[in-house]
Amino acid sequence: MYVSHLLRRSYREGGKVRNETVGNISHLPEELVELVRAGLRGEAVGVLSGAFAIERSLPAGHVQAALAMARRLELARLVDRSPSRARELVLAMVCQRVIAPASKLKTSRLLSLSTLADELGVRGADEDELYRALDWLGERQQKIEDRLARRHLRAGELVLYDVSSSYFEGRSCPLAKLGYSRDGKRGTLQIIYGLLCDRSGRPISVEVFDGNLHDDRTLQAQLEKLTGRFGLQTVVVVADRGMVTKANLQQIGEQGARFITALKAPQVKRLASSGALQLSLFDEQNLAEISSEEYPGERLIVCRNPLVAAERSRKREELLAASERALAEIARRVHAGTLTGADQIGLAVGAVANKWKVKKHLDIKIDQASLTFARKQQQIDAEAALDGIYVLRTSVPQPELAAPDVVRSYKQLKEVERGFRTLKGPELELRPIHHRLEQRVRAHVFLCMLAYYLSWHLREAWAPLLFKDEHPPPTTDPVAKAKRSPSAQRKAASKRTEGGGHAHSYKSLIAELATLTRNTIRVPGSSATFEKLANANTTQAKALELAANAPVTA
Repeated sequence: MYVSHLLRRSYREGGKVRNETVGNISHLPEELVELVRAGLRGEAVGVLSGAFAIERSLPAGHVQAALAMARRLELARLVDRSPSRARELVLAMVCQRVIAPASKLKTSRLLSLSTLADELGVRGADEDELYRALDWLGERQQKIEDRLARRHLRAGELVLYDVSSSYFEGRSCPLAKLGYSRDGKRGTLQIIYGLLCDRSGRPISVEVFDGNLHDDRTLQAQLEKLTGRFGLQTVVVVADRGMVTKANLQQIGEQGARFITALKAPQVKRLASSGALQLSLFDEQNLAEISSEEYPGERLIVCRNPLVAAERSRKREELLAASERALAEIARRVHAGTLTGADQIGLAVGAVANKWKVKKHLDIKIDQASLTFARKQQQIDAEAALDGIYVLRTSVPQPELAAPDVVRSYKQLKEVERGFRTLKGPELELRPIHHRLEQRVRAHVFLCMLAYYLSWHLREAWAPLLFKDEHPPPTTDPVAKAKRSPSAQRKAASKRTEGGGHAHSYKSLIAELATLTRNTIRVPGSSATFEKLANANTTQAKALELAANAPVTA
C-alpha cells in the first residue's frame, strides 16, 4: 500500500472554504514526518520537547574505538579473507575481550548490552554459537600467525620469546598438569604457553604446552616455526636464561639462527672463580665485553647494575635476619626443654629454611638437645661481590651488534613480560581457564593473544591520553635504570595530559569511552524511533580520532 504525506492549508475565498497543497513530504523518513505533524499541532519539538522518550541507551564509544583500530589493522581479513558469520563472531569476541573480558556465556549476553552486536551483525548469538566460532578460529591459528609474521617480521629481525603458565578450574583437560605455578597457585593444574613477539612487543604467535613441561623444552618448536613456517632465513632469538641448554643452543646454530640470552648464576660464579671475569672491570664502567674458552664462538657482555646490587644486599640481609630470629626462637625452645630430639628440631629448622631460603649461608648444627647456628660470612661475602652482576651471551658478531645494543636487545624481554601481565590480568583475563577440550583451550589462549594484539595497538595510539611515556629519552648507558621523559614525569605528577585533560590508565579510558552512548528515541504519539549518538567530550573525541587514524607500522 502506498501512503502519501502532503502539507495542505485551508483558506476562505468568496465565502467558500478552499484547500491548497503546499508541499509533498512523502519522501521524508517517518520520524521526520511525525516531527512535522507534532509541530503543526503546536507541540514543542526537537530540543524543546520534553515528550520524546529515550527508550534505550547503549554504551558505544569503546566499541567505536575498538572497531576503528580493528579496521586499521585489517583484523577481519587477518582472521579470514572471506566474510562469514564465524568471522564476525570471532571479531566480536576479540573486541569484547578488549573492552570487557568475560566467559563465553557472559560474552553472549554482553554483546547486546553495547552497540557491538549491532555493529557486527551478530545480535542473538548464543553461547553455543560462540563456542563453534572459537573452534573455527582454532583451526585457522597457523594461517593467522603466518600472516602476522609476514606483516611484522623480516629476515635478521629480533624475535622475543618467553613462557608463562595459567591455572585451571577443573581436572579433565589433557593439557592440564601439575607444574611450577607462576600464578602462585600451588597444587592446581595448569598449562604452559610460549609467546613470540617482535622487537617492539607485538604478539606474533602463541603455543600451548602441557603444564608440567620444562621451559627449555618449548624452544625447539619456536625455532622450527620461525625458520620453517615463517620462512625466516636468519633470525636473532632473544630468550630468558631458563631456555638455555646445550642442546637448544646447538639447534639454534643448526637452524641458521642466532641468540641473545644470559648466563645462570652458577655459570657466572665459575667465570669469576676461573679469572675470566675480573671484578676490577667495574671500577670505572658498568659494562665490558670478555671471552672465555668455556664459551667458544660466543661473546660475553658483563654488566653491573649498582641499584640491583644494593637491592640484593638489602634483601639478603633481611632474609638472614629473619631466619636468625626464627632459629633463635627454636633454640630457646630447645634450651627450655619444650622441643627435644634431633628429628623434631630438624623439622622445625627445615620449616624455617623452606620459608626464608637462605640456609646455604648458615652453618646449623643439631643434636638431641641443642641447636647452634652461625653465618658463613666468607660465603656471604663471595656472593655479595657478584651482586648486581649479570652476563649476557650472544652468537651475533660484534660488527652487527655492539655490546650496548646486545644489552638493550635483551632488556626488550620486558615487553613479553608486559604481555603476560596484560593477558593474565583484569584487562584480558586469560585465567582461570574453564575449558575442557584440548583444542578449545588452545583456541581460547589464541583468542586472548589476538585481543592483546588489538589492545597493544590501542595503547600505542592512545599514548597522549595515557600515563604512558610517549617519547622515552634515548639512554647512553644501557645498563642504568631507564628514565622517563620530562613530559611523562609532568604527566605523572599533575595527572594531566599535555592538552590539559585527565591522564588515564588503559582501563579508565575504556570506561570513559563507554559513557558515550547511542540512544534510541521514540517520537511521541507514534511508533517511529530514531537513533542518536551522544555528543563526545574532548577526551572521547580525541580517543576516537587517535584510534581511527593511528599509523599501523611494522
